[in-house]
Amino acid sequence: MGAQIFYAIGLMSGTSLDGLDICYAKFVKQGSNWNFEILNSETVPYSSDWERSLRNAIHLSSEELLKLNVDYGFYLGEKTQEFILKNNVIDLDLIASHGHTVFHQPQKKFTLQIGDGRAIRSKINKTVIYDFRSQDVIFGGNGAPLVPIGDELLFSKFDACLNLGGFSNISMKRDGKRLAFDICPVNIILNEFAIKIGKKYDENGDFARKGIIEKKLLETLNQLEFYSLSHPKSLGIEWVDENIPSLVQSQEPEDLLATFTEHSAIQIAKTCNEFEIKNALITGGGAYNSFLIEKIKAKTKTEIHIPEKEIIEYKEALIFAFMGVLRSQNLNNVISSATGSVNDHCSGSIC
Repeated sequence: MGAQIFYAIGLMSGTSLDGLDICYAKFVKQGSNWNFEILNSETVPYSSDWERSLRNAIHLSSEELLKLNVDYGFYLGEKTQEFILKNNVIDLDLIASHGHTVFHQPQKKFTLQIGDGRAIRSKINKTVIYDFRSQDVIFGGNGAPLVPIGDELLFSKFDACLNLGGFSNISMKRDGKRLAFDICPVNIILNEFAIKIGKKYDENGDFARKGIIEKKLLETLNQLEFYSLSHPKSLGIEWVDENIPSLVQSQEPEDLLATFTEHSAIQIAKTCNEFEIKNALITGGGAYNSFLIEKIKAKTKTEIHIPEKEIIEYKEALIFAFMGVLRSQNLNNVISSATGSVNDHCSGSIC
């Protein structure tokens, strides 16, 4: 049987609100083996208005949120169309969109990623696949993490894949099963403290490096209930809003950055040590935070691999493109051992 070739665009908006990640990739299926090539990629920074709208979406009325869902879908379609024209994309089977997470409460059986796929489809005459998380939550899962299917089929040479985005999450194979779960918040908190200094993020962890660790705060953070829960488990902005603001009052931003960087490093290294991870591929914006990486390396024997820029920045968008390809072929694209749902399944709404 000959190779099957698919071309797809993946769209990803993370909780850290860095911008919209767009990844155009080629996927080749030969038997049961999959390979990929990133052909073009780009991050479209959010305007101040869009960043504000997405950040405040959790506080909107039902009517306002419904409007934002459609407006953001049109925005995704417009930006994708611009990307297609700029890069002269001709071969394209589908667009797969993660959307932007507003609510994530799997314990109550709901999660919401805005960006209506029908609005995207209205701008581009191609198949659009979206809403990848809801079905898993309805099936009793966390709706996250979803990228382990890509780790399983595209990045299997690593003992574990560790993403350092708004939240850190890890994916690994143990006893024939793919395990995955969120570890702790990272950039969603670090970026907030950097903004207080007048920066969008703490480049290289330079401000954290100058700060003083607040030992009492660090101890309180490490004792938060989430860290004692068994996997699978996931985090959302609601968890941050519920647990963090009351803990940080008058501390200096540099000291908060130092403390939360230490906290993240402790939780990430603790996970690596607990599962005796030999080597880990690190992606996401946190891979550029050299101070955080130094601290993780100092606390674990796990060999850390930092890949090329394209993989660091676009691995999640790449995997959502891949999930779209799997959905289009009616192949399972969600791993139940990672999310906690009743069984592996094929998820995503097709437009």
